[in-house]
Parts: sequence; C-alpha cells; structure tokens
Amino acid sequence: MTLDELFSIAVEQKASDLHLIVGMAPVLRIDGALQPIKNQPKLSNKATEALVYPILTEKQKEIFDLQKELDLSHEIKSGHRFRVNLHWEKNNIGLVARVISDNIPTMEDIMMPQSIYPVLDRQGLILITGPTGCGKSTTLAAVINYINSTRSANIITLEDPIEFLFKPNQSIIKQRQLHTDMISFQSALIHLLRQDPNVIMVGEMRDLETIAATITLAETGHLVLATLHTHNSAQTIDRIIDIFPPHQQQQIRLQVSMTLLGILSQQLIPKAGGGRVATREILFNTPAIANLVRENKIAQIKTVIQTSADEGMITMDQDLINLYNEKMIDKETALAHMTHPEMLQ
Repeated sequence: MTLDELFSIAVEQKASDLHLIVGMAPVLRIDGALQPIKNQPKLSNKATEALVYPILTEKQKEIFDLQKELDLSHEIKSGHRFRVNLHWEKNNIGLVARVISDNIPTMEDIMMPQSIYPVLDRQGLILITGPTGCGKSTTLAAVINYINSTRSANIITLEDPIEFLFKPNQSIIKQRQLHTDMISFQSALIHLLRQDPNVIMVGEMRDLETIAATITLAETGHLVLATLHTHNSAQTIDRIIDIFPPHQQQQIRLQVSMTLLGILSQQLIPKAGGGRVATREILFNTPAIANLVRENKIAQIKTVIQTSADEGMITMDQDLINLYNEKMIDKETALAHMTHPEMLQ
C-alpha cells in the first residue's frame, strides 16, 4: 500500500490525523480518539521509508536528512490536501499528517462569535491560540476567507507549510511557504512592508525575532493574524513578554498594549452526538486590559474578562456553560474542561 492510499483511507474515515510509527500499524485520529487502521501490518523502518520518501523532492530529502525534521504539504489525486510532519524517533522515521478539508470553512461553519467580526476591519494584532490540534489553522482560514469575501485587501500569508488554498475574491491573496518561497518567517516579515500588504497572516510566532517583527508590523497600520501554542489570554501575553530580555520587557508591554486587538484561545472538545466543537475564551484589548498589560498585572486579566460580557468577552468556563445549555456538549464534557466546575450547577 502506498502513502497516498493510506491518506485516502484517512479521508474516507473522516480522520483528522494519520500517524506512522515504526512497530505499530498506521493509526488514525477520529473525533479525537486514536485507533489503528484495520488489517494493516506493523510498520518496519524500511517499510516506513518506502512509504515516505517517494513523496519528497530531492531538496526536501536533503533538508530532512540534515535537520531531522520536515514540514510539507501534500496533495493526492482526489484533490485532498495534507499537512505532513516528518521526524525521527528512536532512530526511525515517523510521520504525522493532518487532513486539510477541501472546503475552506466559513465563520458560520466554525460558530465564530459575532463579537469578532467588527475587529477584523481594524488595524492591529489578533492572536489565535490553543494546543496542537485545537483548530487554529481552521479558524485562521475562516477569518481569511471572510476578509477575502467582504472587502478589497492585499492579503499575504506566511505558512509552514501552506494548508488551505485560497482563491482571490474581493481581495488578492499571496500565500508564501517556508523553504520554497521564503528562507525564514523573520526575513519574510522584514520585507513585507514593501509588498503593499493590508492583512498579514503569520502561521506561527515561533521565536523572539518573529514575535518582534510581527508586533512591529501590527504597529505600522496593518491587520496581523498570528498563532501561539498557549492556552489562554493571560498565558499568551506572558509568553510574548517573557521571551524578550528583561531590559526590553517594559517596551514590549507598551507595544502590546497599543497594538493588540484581541486574543481568541480555543480548544476542540467532544460534541454531543459525535464530532467535535470549539470552545473559546475571547479577550478584546479595552483600556482596562491595556492598562493591566502596561502595569504588568496580567493575573488580573481573567477577572476583567469575566466582567466584560457586554464588550463581547467571555471566559472558557462561561463558553462551556453556554455550550452545555445549548445541548452542544454533555455535562461530563463540560465539567472535564472547566477550570471551576462548581460554576455548572
């Protein structure tokens, strides 16, 4: 069986991910649960190499052999696309492939709260955060799709790798991929100002240089969308500040307090009746929030979110209660994901 045939099985079984691990049969993640593909033998390292290497270009093989890690996108004959990560584990090749929907999601598809829409017409920084596999890429795609459908803008995305393929509608869209279209996120961000952007999407803020360049772009009159692997708004702001040397942190606090538009932190949880649904914490950078950021009182941010429902903010616990009341999730799921389960009577 070829890797493309395994990818086809992942699509047919509505899996979100495919795992290849030496010593095990291929494994799918379906609705969050891992399960081996039936009637498939355990993989040897030689068999895994035979599956993986045919989809790589010579340049990709060179990078993988040198860096021991490689991210790429791959498309099979049916048109379905995959975000593929290759790595080494116990001196064996490993693969994890995320199935990318062939339909670009809409804001309605992902149940995006109405409070988010007006912010997308402003200039500044919007962060989408959450753990791996929480739907950050899907949320970014829905936001880009919305902007593309509603206004005239030059949208530039920096991705590793390119996932959803956008077609220009009201906007023009340039999608740039690491290693093929740019050397690094940092170098691409430095030159973006000369490319007449209105909206910039940074796939992931991975290091100090990328974070610094992203914040600077948000200061210069652009809407910048980016992701971080953080679980809530307070942790996100702490992560951004803490990555800088101590002597720069007060300046970064000031920059963040002025450029930040909002933070949307999410996770995917089991949906009643099958499938998964996103639950979200939403923060908007009101004067009260900006003041807490400047004064380094990040611990008080959650309290402000709790008391700012009129401004469109919501905590994860409050959103979980709403999902439960709407019968989108069952009580056990809500309680399992709440920080303060005693709030749910």
